[in-house]
Amino acid sequence: MKSQAQVPAANQVDSDAIAARPALSGLADVVPPHFWFCVSAIFHYLGPAFAVLLFAQVGVLGMAWLRIATAALIFAPLTRPWRVFARTDREGRLLLLAFGACLAVMNCAFYLALDRLPISLVAAIEFVGTIGVALVGLRSARNLAALAVAVTGTLLLIDVKWSSDPVGLSWAFLNGALFVGYIIIGHRVARTGVGIAGLGTAMAIAFLVVLPVGFSEALPAFSAPRLLVAAVGVGVCSSVIPYICDQLAMARLPRASFALMLSLLPLTATLIGVVVLRQVPSLTDCLGIALVVAGVAFHKPAAE
Repeated sequence: MKSQAQVPAANQVDSDAIAARPALSGLADVVPPHFWFCVSAIFHYLGPAFAVLLFAQVGVLGMAWLRIATAALIFAPLTRPWRVFARTDREGRLLLLAFGACLAVMNCAFYLALDRLPISLVAAIEFVGTIGVALVGLRSARNLAALAVAVTGTLLLIDVKWSSDPVGLSWAFLNGALFVGYIIIGHRVARTGVGIAGLGTAMAIAFLVVLPVGFSEALPAFSAPRLLVAAVGVGVCSSVIPYICDQLAMARLPRASFALMLSLLPLTATLIGVVVLRQVPSLTDCLGIALVVAGVAFHKPAAE
């Protein structure tokens, strides 16, 4: 899930960028990791659900930029991304640039999909890719069956949408593909063990990538204080709380356990869609969601 991100050339990164690690480690040791995952699971789609309600006033890309900008500004004093980027090597910089660009386009595609499709469908499409990653990492009959079950569930969910909204589905599948890229790049970055410095740096890069297309749509928020506060709240709920909680959960949960718990997220998205957006799924939709959840739960990730 989105994500445990860190930076290459750990021995070159400024010590201030990793000052937050002891505090995070202390919290991870005191509070059960399942608590952090549950908090992340709630906010992972709660923030985007509230973002949908603001699309009419701010615009889809404007909301995506405000989300990223909020996270970038919160992480900046903790991670000092300008120093992290300056002190890493060329390979590390390319990796961070790829990570930031992936974050930027993925968030935009995610919001463009949410503007046209139910949040439960977007979430289901997003997580089918995680099983594909598992199948590449660990080729087994179990993972092949899990992928088949999840794909069947997704086909049930998108059956009525192929003709009614192919554009929305295109954005949803782009988001799902980029989520796979996010997992792959995020794991490469995470292996250097620098804490949240990589995430902060990637967010700063994403902020700059989305700036040309999102800033103009975000302008109305700057003249309406309540709207700006709401947009900042969405950013905190979407990109700050879940990402930090993921870090705290991953510090103690085995990768297999964490991957198994990801199966709850399409269900969480559905419940939030019902409560916040009044998007009540049909019986067919419920069956499709159940199949996706079963596929994600059944798959077995490759060993570390």
